[in-house]
Amino acid sequence: MNNSNNALTEAVYYILLALIEPLHGYGIMQRTAQLSKGRLVISAGTLYGALSTLLEKDWIEQMEAVADSRKKEYRITPIGRVVLEQELSRLEELVKNGVQILKQ
Repeated sequence: MNNSNNALTEAVYYILLALIEPLHGYGIMQRTAQLSKGRLVISAGTLYGALSTLLEKDWIEQMEAVADSRKKEYRITPIGRVVLEQELSRLEELVKNGVQILKQ
């Protein structure tokens, strides 16, 4: 699991966020770019390396292939969702602390 000492990379955070709904690789790349307003553009090599790692950690799963389709679709697992929620809490704390200090 994720904890406060293991921050997710921005790419992993957005990939997990994108996979709240099942997507294939190209869809993940499009969705992460959309969610980040174009700031994060993930290359195919980066994406597939991250997907492999996320599969190993059981944070995502590959869905059963649809007949006559070569596209692999992925979705977040319950463990992955907990990790994502923990990261969101960590990020909220960072923002809260920053606002408190900078707005004094």
